[in-house]
Amino acid sequence: MIPDRLVLATGNPGKVDELRGLVREWGNVAALDLRGFPGVVLPEETAPSYAGNAVAKARAVAEATGFPALADDSGLEVDALAGEPGVRSARWAGPGAGDAERIAKLLGALAGIPESGRTARFRCVVALAWPGGALETAEGRCDGRIAQLPEGRGGFGFDPVFVADDLGCSLGRATSVEKQRISHRARAMRLLGDRLRAS
Repeated sequence: MIPDRLVLATGNPGKVDELRGLVREWGNVAALDLRGFPGVVLPEETAPSYAGNAVAKARAVAEATGFPALADDSGLEVDALAGEPGVRSARWAGPGAGDAERIAKLLGALAGIPESGRTARFRCVVALAWPGGALETAEGRCDGRIAQLPEGRGGFGFDPVFVADDLGCSLGRATSVEKQRISHRARAMRLLGDRLRAS
């Protein structure tokens, strides 16, 4: 069942915007910002899987706020790097590193790799947890490749260097509508919505 309100269990402003827009597709659901709950702390992302991290965050926030909580964990998997940075995408470039540093490390790691060897995918798991312990999860992915240089100023994270197969351009150049149509997070959220409606 789709709740009438939920808390977005993330402190990432880019994810808040994307998740709020995707929750709207479920109908009249109020998506509350975690900043409205001072003192609620997200757990560290120490699980070895996207699902483990998403579930831990959703359960912690549901218990702390008393509302259903929606969390996600996502990452970029690059074939030439044996699936790295993967579940460690946000922490891959070290403590305190921002998007620019993460992108620079990625492009440096792929220096000299030709176009054909730069295949990659974004993967996302979303989890919705209720205070009573009920839980539902879903996974989505978006396939593409890593560009030689950043393209566009939109999105966040690795978006400027990820060229989505479904668009033929980087997610940094895509409009928010285009990204919402094909992204890994959007696909996971739509699948989760379908599962909630069916339950």
